[in-house]
Amino acid sequence: MTKVLINEQLVEEQDAKVPYNDRGYVFGDGIYEYIRIYDNYMFTAKPHFERLVRSAGEIGLNLKYSVDGFIELVQELIDANGIINGGVYIQVTRGAAPRDHAFPEESTEANVMAFTKSYDRPYKKLEEGISAVTTEDIRWLRCDIKSLNLLGNVLAKEYAAKNNAGEAIQHREDIVTEGSSSNVYAIKDGEIYTHPVNNYILNGITRKVIKSIAEQYEIEFNEEVFTLDFLKNADEVIVSSTSVEVMPVVKLNDKPVGDGEVGSITKKLQEGFTKYIAEDRK
Repeated sequence: MTKVLINEQLVEEQDAKVPYNDRGYVFGDGIYEYIRIYDNYMFTAKPHFERLVRSAGEIGLNLKYSVDGFIELVQELIDANGIINGGVYIQVTRGAAPRDHAFPEESTEANVMAFTKSYDRPYKKLEEGISAVTTEDIRWLRCDIKSLNLLGNVLAKEYAAKNNAGEAIQHREDIVTEGSSSNVYAIKDGEIYTHPVNNYILNGITRKVIKSIAEQYEIEFNEEVFTLDFLKNADEVIVSSTSVEVMPVVKLNDKPVGDGEVGSITKKLQEGFTKYIAEDRK
């Protein structure tokens, strides 16, 4: 039977419940992380939980677990479910309390929930690429916080789905920000361009890995804003996330990106990412 983590208890899936007045449910008042599992190992676990702690601090949410405490707790769940390859989702809310917009009493304890799922790496898509569409970025102005408030992302992803695309690339006016569930990169003349880290994007853990790989391979990694026109005229386009890794976009708004094939820079980054997976466990 599948186990779910509710606070410090591992319970059967059908018994996993949270209170009706949990602030995550009524306000989206909480934060989350999603961590990839390779060979029963949480990939880049420490940076993920460090970001969770940062997100908590940004919204004034008190956590009783340290980074190492979270890792130990979640690894127990992974082991209990026998996950070899897949992912684990963890969220923390401000807890259950009478519905009031202001924070509840300090004695209110945060609620922690986590669940796992098994799946393999997306080999076919990594080799062939995906299509994407562009859409206006309608989200709030603190996208650097990995909060539960994802309605804007959901609407963007649904727009992509209705247009038979794998991702929606968002833009504020003419400036490309990020995907509905990914960071975005335009590659031109052998150099990578991606939106700088600020409140308009989430500083993705995979983004950090890609930056490290680019430096190792001596590929210029430019953290600066770029326009929709620049994106549309790029030689290669990539989106990245915990789930999709280094994913090539070969078609944008029904038009080919570059020559419509997975490019050489993308392949180098993919090669480096596979090596990084092995090295991260050492």
